[in-house]
Amino acid sequence: MNNQALLSEGGIWFLILYLTSLILIGFAGKFASKEETLKDFYLGGKGFGITVLFLTMYATQYSGNSLIGFAGSAYRNGWYFLVGVTFMIAIVAGYLLYAPKLYPISKRHGFITVGDFINFRYKSQTLTYIIVAISIFALSNYMLTNLKAIGYIIEYVTGGGIGFSEGIIFMAIIMVIYETLGGMRSVAWTDAIQGILLFIGVIIIFSVVMIHYGSLSDNSALFLQNNPKLFHMPTLSDQTTWLSVLILIFFGISVYPQAIQRIYSAKNESTLRRSLSLMVLMPLLTTLPLIVIAIIGSAHFPDLDKAGSEQIILLMLNKLTHIEGMNLVITLFVAAAIAAIMSTVDSAMLAIASLFTQDIYHKQNPHATQKKLTSMGKIFSWAIMAFMVLLAIKLPSTIWWLIQIKLELLVQIAPAIMLGLHFKNLDHKSILYGLLGGLAVTLLFLLTPLPSKPLGFHAGVLGLVINFFLIWIHAKYYRI
Repeated sequence: MNNQALLSEGGIWFLILYLTSLILIGFAGKFASKEETLKDFYLGGKGFGITVLFLTMYATQYSGNSLIGFAGSAYRNGWYFLVGVTFMIAIVAGYLLYAPKLYPISKRHGFITVGDFINFRYKSQTLTYIIVAISIFALSNYMLTNLKAIGYIIEYVTGGGIGFSEGIIFMAIIMVIYETLGGMRSVAWTDAIQGILLFIGVIIIFSVVMIHYGSLSDNSALFLQNNPKLFHMPTLSDQTTWLSVLILIFFGISVYPQAIQRIYSAKNESTLRRSLSLMVLMPLLTTLPLIVIAIIGSAHFPDLDKAGSEQIILLMLNKLTHIEGMNLVITLFVAAAIAAIMSTVDSAMLAIASLFTQDIYHKQNPHATQKKLTSMGKIFSWAIMAFMVLLAIKLPSTIWWLIQIKLELLVQIAPAIMLGLHFKNLDHKSILYGLLGGLAVTLLFLLTPLPSKPLGFHAGVLGLVINFFLIWIHAKYYRI
């Protein structure tokens, strides 16, 4: 571990001021609250304009993985990881497939969660509970892995001055405070700051790298000398993996419950469409620069292991610390990475709390007042955060396999949402049989000695194919 603090004293103070501002935004969100209802708390009163809606969607989609994981993958895989840009565009394509149809229905019927739509569309509490359970499982994994990531980052940038556990606890307390103060308003407003910070950070770092390390063509000789494997042609196995990942992302990430909540939160349909149009551009302005930076870094820092490759941007910036103002750039990168992770964790926490409150607690307590439901949601937010912090600190690194299965299970709920909006005669039995079949096939390959990637595809993709097939069979031949 790095024993020297990466951030200067000024950088530490900048980070403290930034985190303090998030608490203040939490209070602002509380004061802006108009009523103690689930709609106001979890959807900000469904009144977000284009600026806030776009920035909160942007910050939520681009997690810490965008700055760390994507850069590491680009370093290890070379130029053909430019396909990562396509992955991020696929998420927006997924939104466009269902969001314009879902929004007006949610507006008319006052949806709060994805469970509200499922229950309204299929009139099946069993199906709703299964989909809510899958959503909570996926979101919990999302929180867990990102809390671990933020703990490692805090420990690294402070040179161990703040330990892994202390870093997780400190950041978790800040997030749960501003989330329970102002709900979706506070989360969306902090996302707006985090989104701006992330975008500015990427553009500045990309500019610094281009100036001091040169472009891809400027480094062509170094590539051939230090890392010629970056130019190898992708194999059939590589292409199969890309297609598999593309399917998972298109049908999985686009139906994350926190994304659906943001769709519900739009002020009107025009605002939603304009925000999604802007989102199409962001992979070119965020993902592409990060991939290019990492590929250039592979020429200057060859032969890094996986852990080292995920620090490639920091390594490149650290080499330039002799340049005036570079400490500020490093501080900006660290703040952007922390902001990206926080925007992911707070959104997942808010979505879990709303799913529990609206789709589980409210169903068991149908006469509970809106004030009581809102209070219960806040209490549950503290409880789920405390539990996730405990798991993040206590569970060993071997739990990272959970990251792989969360999306493979979540993707199975996509047919219920996407097909349900486009095919009016589809009934709950068709969806239920397809969902159970897809889950069974996915878990069969993931939890048994069978290969986790049959024929080179992820188990979740095969499960999704079975899911769609069973829906089609039942809808066509067995529906009464």
